[in-house]
Amino acid sequence: MNPPITIDASVFVSAFSPLEAGSDQSLEFIKTVSKQNTPVIVPVIVLTEVAAAISRRQNDFELAMQLARSIEALPNINFVPIDESLADLSSEVAATRRLRGSDAVYAAVSLRFGTELITLDREQLERLPKVLAVRFPG
Repeated sequence: MNPPITIDASVFVSAFSPLEAGSDQSLEFIKTVSKQNTPVIVPVIVLTEVAAAISRRQNDFELAMQLARSIEALPNINFVPIDESLADLSSEVAATRRLRGSDAVYAAVSLRFGTELITLDREQLERLPKVLAVRFPG
């Protein structure tokens, strides 16, 4: 069995944005993770982030909701609620690594569960390697 991973919303958004550079690679990565039944541990805000990004970029409410539901339906996905403890860890990561709030939440989930963080976010890739494993999809 593959070790669990955390996938940042940037990868899901890229996979569902066919005109975006790297979209094919992101989509193939998500398909491979699903086929291999790799456990995926993500903060529940991934649903909101993906729906918001797709709706805003593609101006398509129906597609945004459909894609959020397709993430919910992945058999290997585990959603982590943002409780006070995770919020505290996220705050610490945000402050010490100078990350945006939601980016710090993904890092905190990765730290808490010992997962590798898969992301397209440049700041996460540059600022997190000293505290957790982080890489591009693929």
